[in-house]
Amino acid sequence: MRSRDCHWSGDLGKSVEMQVSIIVPVSNEAPLIRPFLQHLCERAPGAEIIVADGGSCDGTVDLATGFCDQLVESERGRAVQMNAGARAARGEILWFVHVDAKLPLQCLDEIVRMMGDSNVVGGYFRIRLPQSLVYRLTDSFAHYAGILLRMRCGDHGIFCRRTVFVDIGGFPEVPLMEDVEFLRRLRRCGRVKYSERRILVSPRRYESVGSVRLTLAHGVIATLYIFGVPSSILASIYRRACWDRRSRHR
Repeated sequence: MRSRDCHWSGDLGKSVEMQVSIIVPVSNEAPLIRPFLQHLCERAPGAEIIVADGGSCDGTVDLATGFCDQLVESERGRAVQMNAGARAARGEILWFVHVDAKLPLQCLDEIVRMMGDSNVVGGYFRIRLPQSLVYRLTDSFAHYAGILLRMRCGDHGIFCRRTVFVDIGGFPEVPLMEDVEFLRRLRRCGRVKYSERRILVSPRRYESVGSVRLTLAHGVIATLYIFGVPSSILASIYRRACWDRRSRHR
C-alpha cells in the first residue's frame, strides 16, 4: 500500500485544501495497470488512488498492489466497480478515470479551481484522441454533440462532490449508459462544468471495432437513449454493433 496523505493543496493564490480520490475501474488490464498507476502518481500527486477490480484473472490485482492506496474487489460491471470504489474513498472529491487515459498536466489544480465554486457539484474534461484527421473529427463532433444533447461518457474523467454522489445514489447499476445517466442526475443538483484541458483517450476501441462503425453506433445509441429506450436493449445493440472479443469491460 502506498503510504501518502491524500490531502492536496492547490496553488490558487489562497489556501485551498481538498481531498481528491481517484477511482479506476479495471477488468483484466494487466498490460496497462502498472504504467497507468505510475502515470497517476506523476500527474496527480497527493490524490488517493483506488483501483476497483471486477474479477480480473490476468494478474491485474497483483500488479496494482503496492501502486495504489486501496484495491477494492467487486462483481464485474463498470458502475458496480465505481460505486464500490466510491464507498471506500476518503476524499471529498471523487474522480472517475479510465485505465487507458492520459491525464493533463496540473489536472488537480483544474479540478480544485472548478470546484471552488460552491454552486458547482461536478465536472469533466474534454477528450482528445491521437493525432489523426478521423479522430480529430470524431472528438470534435462528440464534444459539440455532447453539449447539445447534454451527454458525456466516462472517458471524460467525471468528478463530483462526495456528498452529491451519495445523495443521487451513485452510478445506476445498468448494463450501459451509466455515466450518461449519472451526469443527468448530477445536473439536477447544481452546476456541472467542463474543462478545456484534454484527457488523451486511447483509440484501442476504435481500432478494434472500426472508427466509423463505433462513432455511428454511439450516435444511434445516444439517440435511442434520449427517446427512452431501456438500457438493456441499448446494451444488446452495443454488443452486436461494437463487440470486440478483446474487450475487457463490456
